[in-house]
Amino acid sequence: MTRLFLVLPLIALAACSPSKLAFGQVKSAMLDAGLSEPNADCMATRLTDRLSLGQLQKLKQLKGDKRSLADYAAAVRRVGDSEAVAVTASSAALCATGLAAERR
Repeated sequence: MTRLFLVLPLIALAACSPSKLAFGQVKSAMLDAGLSEPNADCMATRLTDRLSLGQLQKLKQLKGDKRSLADYAAAVRRVGDSEAVAVTASSAALCATGLAAERR
């Protein structure tokens, strides 16, 4: 019976997508990169749904002063990953207009 209590959380954890588990880290990295709390939350939600863990790791390296969504999208271009750029740009546009919240 004790083993069952140890195994069930592992099964539940395995059912979660790895990128969803990275949400907190991605959001924290976006805050460190200078995004506001609401923008970091919105962007992290969309990016963890659409990018691989490797791509998210690249984006976590971005650091900077307070910046807008447009500035963040420009910084992502320097990472050199075209899919990450496309997802970031579309996410920034949806988050800035408030349309991302409607699609959750």
